[in-house]
Amino acid sequence: MKLTKKSHACIRLEKDGRTLVVDPGGFSEEDATAGAEAILVTHEHADHFDEGRLRAALEADPGTEIWTLKSVAEQIAAAFPGRVHTVGHGDTFTAAGFDVQVHGELHAVIHPDIPRITNVGYLMDGGRVFHPGDALTVPDRPVETLMLPVMAPWNKISEVIDYVREVKPQRAYDIHDALLTDLARPIYDRQIGALGGAEHLRLTPGASAEI
Repeated sequence: MKLTKKSHACIRLEKDGRTLVVDPGGFSEEDATAGAEAILVTHEHADHFDEGRLRAALEADPGTEIWTLKSVAEQIAAAFPGRVHTVGHGDTFTAAGFDVQVHGELHAVIHPDIPRITNVGYLMDGGRVFHPGDALTVPDRPVETLMLPVMAPWNKISEVIDYVREVKPQRAYDIHDALLTDLARPIYDRQIGALGGAEHLRLTPGASAEI
């Protein structure tokens, strides 16, 4: 499986000539969904869900389909009958040849005064990759590669480290990092790498790795 990091929370997975993309939001490249057969969206925040880009992707390729939660699906499903699928915690499906399980229900707490929205994470191919969206959801099965939200208004580095410890992946790749400055990156690398208990890795936007 080939993992390609796009900007912020977006990743592309390729296997057997087929492509799946997760969270091509407004912080990611405009061509993040190019050639994707399947698009998964974790929640409705603009850095994960860009309605205009998703509509453009569906219009450009009649073979592209989307799997997402209700709050996103209801904004685009009517225009693309049969191509936008609503999922929730516990659901399983196959997209672009990837077996996917849905984990989680709520976005992490940003502040107690801000109502929590829904959020789901996607576990691909029996645990080979897990993308949690904006939550620290722990799947009920082992995870090989964890996409790790390292910097957000809703987290702090101690929570990120404890999340890696709880999931116990073989490796963790940074996502949700558009707000993390180059000055801070070595600090995050050192602390997560030393304390998380798993191999901690980072890909620059556009770079790929075989996993």
